[in-house]
Amino acid sequence: MSRHTRFCRKRDGKDRQSEKHEARCRHPRSLFGRLMLIWLLGLSIVLGVSSALYVGERGRAARNTMFEHMALDVITVVALMDSLPAAQRAEWLARLERSRYRFLLAPLPAGQPLGEDLDHPAWTRLRRGLTGRPLALRAALTSEHHHPTLYLGTELADGSPFLVEAMAPLHSRPPARTLAAMAAIVIGVAFLTWLAVRIATRPLSRLAKAAEGLGKNLDQEPLPEDGPLEVRHAASAFNRMQARLRELFGERTRILAAVSHDLQTPITRLQLRAEMMDDDRLREKMLADLAEMQALVEEGLAYAGSTAAPKETEVLVDLDALVSSLVADYADAGRPVSLASVCGQAVRTQPHKLRRLLCNLVDNALKFGGSAELTLAVAGDPFVISVRDHGEGIAEAELEKVFEPFYRLEPSRNRETGGTGLGLAIAGQLARSLGVMLRLRNHPDGGLEAMLTLPPMKE
Repeated sequence: MSRHTRFCRKRDGKDRQSEKHEARCRHPRSLFGRLMLIWLLGLSIVLGVSSALYVGERGRAARNTMFEHMALDVITVVALMDSLPAAQRAEWLARLERSRYRFLLAPLPAGQPLGEDLDHPAWTRLRRGLTGRPLALRAALTSEHHHPTLYLGTELADGSPFLVEAMAPLHSRPPARTLAAMAAIVIGVAFLTWLAVRIATRPLSRLAKAAEGLGKNLDQEPLPEDGPLEVRHAASAFNRMQARLRELFGERTRILAAVSHDLQTPITRLQLRAEMMDDDRLREKMLADLAEMQALVEEGLAYAGSTAAPKETEVLVDLDALVSSLVADYADAGRPVSLASVCGQAVRTQPHKLRRLLCNLVDNALKFGGSAELTLAVAGDPFVISVRDHGEGIAEAELEKVFEPFYRLEPSRNRETGGTGLGLAIAGQLARSLGVMLRLRNHPDGGLEAMLTLPPMKE
């Protein structure tokens, strides 16, 4: 099994594990989403319980009010019936009918007895107002109304039966005004929740963004140390870490530059001494080894310069003119470098650093592919500059590793001159410094293609 096949299988396994993990994690993945979910769920529970209590209490108050009014009406109507002749009572009872109860001259129907031990203000008022008269309270489910009905039975002064038929008040819905007020409360609290969570999580988002950009630019602006105490501590720790990383990175670059620079003097002395050797064969081998050492030192200095170079001022650059002049310089030197197409656009960038980056990519293509072909294109919004050679290409698993310092392909694309392993590392450093994306791919028609994507000029 080849190394590329093992790499692809390992990567596919990781992708499947990641998909399974994401399938299990259906809840919001961000802190903002989780806090919003907790707040909204808590708000929904509180409002639901409050609404249920409000509706229940409102219904209970409505029933009590109805029963108290009914008790007063019953006492008044019974007194009126006692004063009227029997022939006029039915006519008056029809006039006195209410929306929720009515009066009848009928005996008490069958039903579940109630009221013997009923402790209700309306029942107490009835017993006081109708002292000496029999009182009976029953509940039944009538076929006429299809809901519980209360019956209150008593007698008039002449012994005639008197019946009050009352429909039990149903659970009523809150009025539209109440529902609108509750909806306004929900919307207002949800907005305040969103605002509060947003304010609380914004420093964390800013910290995450700064941590992501730290790998691309160690010289980015430090985080403002404001906000809650925990956020201030985190921002302060991040700024100290950034300062230490900048110091360590600068020290490493200075050491590399110093060693590379100091090696040039003894190499030059050795070259002079090798020139004076009598043995031609040994002199050629010695000079070849010294030339290889000199190339390694020069690339070490170039790598150190790419990591420590100061940032240029960004200016408006005509990409066609910049790339055309670069291709013309190589053509004047007799190198097989060509320009396939132009884009006719301008971009705001650091021209000297961009030219160094393109020269590095062209040199890499000439060294390992024998020729270089440049193409300028506009792919949607960003600009793309591609540098393609016509060599053998490299394995897919090696496309990212070649950007690591001193990483050399095995076997090398050119067995005689495998390189020092710093060419594409320097290109990667320059690309990160410019804030552009550099990636490699094997061209479908053969050869390796380096694609440099940079955003267009902002108006």
